[in-house]
Amino acid sequence: MAGTCAHAEFLRAQPAWALALAAVGFLVALRAAVRFALWVYAAFLRPGKPLRRRYGAWAVVTGATDGIGRAIAFRLAAAGLGLVLVGRNPEKLAAVAAEIKAKHPKVPEVRTFVLDFASEGLAAGVEALKDSIRGLDVGVLVNNAGLSYPYARYFHEVDEELMRSLIRINVEGVTRVTHAVLPGMVERKRGAIVNIGSGAASVVPSDPLYSVYAATKAYVDQFSRCLYVEYKSKGIDVQCQVPLYVATKMASIRKSSFLVPSADTYARAAVRHIGYEPRCTPYWPHSVLWFLISILPESLIDSVRLGMCIKIRKKGLAKDAKKKSL
Repeated sequence: MAGTCAHAEFLRAQPAWALALAAVGFLVALRAAVRFALWVYAAFLRPGKPLRRRYGAWAVVTGATDGIGRAIAFRLAAAGLGLVLVGRNPEKLAAVAAEIKAKHPKVPEVRTFVLDFASEGLAAGVEALKDSIRGLDVGVLVNNAGLSYPYARYFHEVDEELMRSLIRINVEGVTRVTHAVLPGMVERKRGAIVNIGSGAASVVPSDPLYSVYAATKAYVDQFSRCLYVEYKSKGIDVQCQVPLYVATKMASIRKSSFLVPSADTYARAAVRHIGYEPRCTPYWPHSVLWFLISILPESLIDSVRLGMCIKIRKKGLAKDAKKKSL
């Protein structure tokens, strides 16, 4: 009792500004503790949603023959979904479909659809895709098809063909495929759309020497957020997943590590996050990096990233020069 009284006397003796400052500090600390607890739960404890039961029996995966798209397709098959694999190479599509059936013999069905996202016939191709999935209970759409630079380069060095392909694949392709699949989800009042973004647009403040790529992925980020708000009340969960480096062909990274996961390691986390936050970084070490980057001065990140990209450009130019000399 005496201790309590002493404590009360101590508080009464403090100036109002000190008490107000202490209250603000307590609220800030409490908010940080709650956010940390929620992050731990999402990263390690939260179960994935039952995709087939929650959203539907089929999944459409673009860019399904390599990297993240291929790995996610395997994970969705393991979850019991039928698959429509979309890619430009019919031989690769057939090979991936056969591998999925061999590894997951209980998968209901695996279909393939050939679509070159870089072609001028993209609009007609997506219309054909829309016709091919008519009548299917498509519950999950994964927009993974994407293109980056062969290597870093200044904006004035980006040729017309590369610029056109980046915009067509990363912007028009995502938009058109979503527009084709979404009406069925609206009709069934359920669905999940996963758009694969990039840390180049959502994590670092800039991605110099990859300006067009980063800008197209910024479109994906904002497009996803707007659709999330538009369609949440209709039972459709739209999400932009933001990976940092993953060991894939597009990233030109062959060897995986703790901070650069394999496509399969990333996909395991990615599928578990489907249907939750509108924007997320499923692989937890990436989310830690995102936090660390967020507390550093933007000018420092810009400078470090510019130096990295200039080195990548030099290596790319040297490889090109070596090829030309052969």
